[in-house]
Amino acid sequence: MHNKFFLYLLVTAGVTYLVRMLPMVLMKKKIKNRFILSFLHYIPYAVLSVMTVPAIFFATDSLIPAIGGFLVALVLAYKGKSLLQVAMAACAAVLLCSLIMMGIP
Repeated sequence: MHNKFFLYLLVTAGVTYLVRMLPMVLMKKKIKNRFILSFLHYIPYAVLSVMTVPAIFFATDSLIPAIGGFLVALVLAYKGKSLLQVAMAACAAVLLCSLIMMGIP
């Protein structure tokens, strides 16, 4: 078991290193294509969304408070509020929806 851990760690480190190193080695020239630059610009946002949004809906026992918090966060983020304001308002919305569902005034 102990030997397998280090093997897995080594393989993971190697793959992570290759993913970061290969583009620098293979791409010697600066990318000038506007489409590719635009595509690369939006990758971090797309990956963050794909990792975050599903977790929002499974963070609570019920789907209704999760949807409420998500909608509040979506509206506030669209209005340009800060990350702290969006997160606090979304948490408050989830709490409020959960309390209403439990019947606690």
